[in-house]
Amino acid sequence: SFFPGFFLLQGAWPHEGGQNKPLLSAWPSLVVPLGHVILQCHSYLGFNNFSLYKEGGVPVPELYNRIFWNSLFMGPVTPAHTGTYRCRGSHPHSPSGWPASSNPLVIVVTGVHRKPSLLAHPGPLVKSEETVILQCWSDVMFEHFLLHREGKFNDTLRLTGELHDGVSKANFSIGPMTEDLAGTYRCYGSLSAPSDPLDIVITGLYEKPLSAQPGPTVWAGESVTLSCSSQSSYDMYHLSREEGGRERRLPAGPKVNGTFQADFSLGPATHGGTYRCFGSFRDSPYEWSDPSDPLLVSVTGEESPCLSHVL
Repeated sequence: SFFPGFFLLQGAWPHEGGQNKPLLSAWPSLVVPLGHVILQCHSYLGFNNFSLYKEGGVPVPELYNRIFWNSLFMGPVTPAHTGTYRCRGSHPHSPSGWPASSNPLVIVVTGVHRKPSLLAHPGPLVKSEETVILQCWSDVMFEHFLLHREGKFNDTLRLTGELHDGVSKANFSIGPMTEDLAGTYRCYGSLSAPSDPLDIVITGLYEKPLSAQPGPTVWAGESVTLSCSSQSSYDMYHLSREEGGRERRLPAGPKVNGTFQADFSLGPATHGGTYRCFGSFRDSPYEWSDPSDPLLVSVTGEESPCLSHVL
């Protein structure tokens, strides 16, 4: 079963009218998965009372003829709460009584349908200035998808779904890749739970780690350790396998003989593969170095090179 929650698409702050217009915002964040949200109305004119109303769609009875103090706790939500909301503030000394309406806040209820999938083509590690295509898809026939990013900036995009071979898909091209476009992405269908998170990482911003060294050939069953090291003071090292599998990460150890190193223990060798390591800094986890030179690990005595297994 799914728990309905809020997905909030923050409208642009209107410049016309300046500070006479109140600002409607949501707390604790734009994505509230547990079915409750606090809507807050703020004004530079100093009023604290406000009314909240919904534009079109299914009415929300709890908003009728009510004046709220600073904020409103809403929930548990239902699909009927989907729509565009605005607030108006009231001040006892305001000559006009009710000033202009706030910015619009678009609310879409999530968690009713099962989650879609989110993929990156050709992959989630994107070199600086290159392009990646994100694809939302589901076997539920969604007419629209919402693509949400968490990173330096929180953004939400509305995508139109297209039907192909019994699935609904929507593609979005990101690029040329910059630091501001990196982050954690999630995809929502109309009223759906969120997809699994997808980290889009920009690479090539720093010099590559100096090495990733074991012996290049090991016996089947022999323990394998890959060492990533650099003279740059990276806080974290990331190890990826060209043939697929989960990215591994380890914090860099203290400086020894002029280098910072992390040792990745892969356990008993079963199948070979091509490995690369990257470095990153704590304050910018989505911004990685150039990859190390590729390191081909060969396993002797293996029956067949099945590349779908992870060491």
